[in-house]
Amino acid sequence: MSSLPTPLVSISWLSAHLGDAEVVILDASMKPIGAAAPSSAPPVYLPRAQVFDFDTRICDRDSPLPHMMPAPELFEREVRALGVNENSQVVVYDKVGIFSSPRAWWMLKAMGHDAVAVLDGGLPAWVAAGLPTESSARAPIPAGNFVARPRAGLFVDADHVAAALSTPATAVVDARSEGRFHGREAEPRQGLRGGHMPNASNIPFGAVQSQGRMKPPDEIRALFAQKIGERERLVFSCGSGVTACTLALAAELAGYANKAVYDGSWSEWGLPSPRPVVTD
Repeated sequence: MSSLPTPLVSISWLSAHLGDAEVVILDASMKPIGAAAPSSAPPVYLPRAQVFDFDTRICDRDSPLPHMMPAPELFEREVRALGVNENSQVVVYDKVGIFSSPRAWWMLKAMGHDAVAVLDGGLPAWVAAGLPTESSARAPIPAGNFVARPRAGLFVDADHVAAALSTPATAVVDARSEGRFHGREAEPRQGLRGGHMPNASNIPFGAVQSQGRMKPPDEIRALFAQKIGERERLVFSCGSGVTACTLALAAELAGYANKAVYDGSWSEWGLPSPRPVVTD
């Protein structure tokens, strides 16, 4: 039986295990907010890939906030439909590189499935290596027997974050760009205030990557130590809870055990409200 070596797998590992029955490949691509319209080029997928659509399907469809974590029952039903079993070794990727795939990784972990990893470099690295692709996602397959077992605390709400901001042992870390963090760049979503939470730290999600791949764990640990010191409890935020998960993946690789993602992120905190926002 295949076993994922780490939370991050290389294209060579996946290529070698592409035909293994227990390996399930999920395309968790999402167009970055504000990005240009998709090109007219034919779609490209990894072989055997199913689409893990956390933007419109595997999400709380009743929430006014984008792609919020859904109820366990919906998550279980949708993930079973992708053929995921309790013993599946799930590899998630996206078409940008490492952008939205960590969100799927964190969601699966939050629902109790540890055998999940992100493909380092995503589709661009796979294509650059000359590995096979397909022009459509895999046709529907028999439902899996995945069981959702929610873990408390991996996703947290605004009240939790508000308390964390004044807790000395906890670092609230924002994955948005430096310009957005300081309010110098406009938010891509209309109606949101510019700036950041008081006492939050800023590690743009691209800072933990190099040429589309995750940096080595020792470099990530050094970066985190520079930004947050010795604090070991980490709460990650971003624009809408997506690239916060990239920092969660980086923290996992660097050995941080105590971490959470603020699901509403700036899409919620940045709304006009009494919640404090600063621009220093």
